[in-house]
Amino acid sequence: MATAARDPKNFYTDTLVNYLVSMARTVEGAVNRAILALLERHGPRAGTLVSEIFYNEPRINEMEIVIDEQAVKLLRGGALPEQDIRLIVATLRINNDLERMGDLAVNIGQRVISLADMAPATTPPEFEPMSAAVRAMVSKSLGALIYRNVDLATAVLQSDDAVDRFRDVVFERLLAEMAQCPDTVASNVQFVLVSRYLERIADHCTNIAEDVVYWVRGLDVRHGRGRELDAQQPREVASTDVFDSEQE
Repeated sequence: MATAARDPKNFYTDTLVNYLVSMARTVEGAVNRAILALLERHGPRAGTLVSEIFYNEPRINEMEIVIDEQAVKLLRGGALPEQDIRLIVATLRINNDLERMGDLAVNIGQRVISLADMAPATTPPEFEPMSAAVRAMVSKSLGALIYRNVDLATAVLQSDDAVDRFRDVVFERLLAEMAQCPDTVASNVQFVLVSRYLERIADHCTNIAEDVVYWVRGLDVRHGRGRELDAQQPREVASTDVFDSEQE
């Protein structure tokens, strides 16, 4: 019995999503390495972790270009259903956010190197819970993307304020220390920058979550609109059949 031919457009959309998921996993690996290098910067692994971040940056940049090209190829096909149009729009947005997250991981790595060249400094105690919150947002936003899961996307949207509060507390603590002890200015400036980078990573996770909601449900929840998604909406069904990229 002959097998029905697969719609080429479905193949191209599956390929686009697979590229995006692969890039997301690579970026997640870079962010996790950056956070570990920061928290363990006096340990033996810090240098290796930073080197791996720098090594993978060109790969992330190249993946961004490939995904953009794949999206353009789909648009040239024309006559796309609404779901595919939303997928392409969301992909282009998410692609940009992922590339920026990769850059921010590199920025954190650079701050780790700078701190290594300075007098020993105590890491702000808020960095550990703040980093844990950011890592959770990265993981959930990736899960929302892979499984097209609005529940995970909503959890990401609800976590952003907590990271902002950590950033504010860190800034106030470091500013007070610099006023009392000028010798801490150099290292504390590096820590302030790191807190800003972590907060920006969280912002990009929020953007990705918003785009997943747009892709799956056609709802634009950017700029705080519709953060409390209707609890009566049907839960999303996990879909893992086409997502088999290697975790970085």
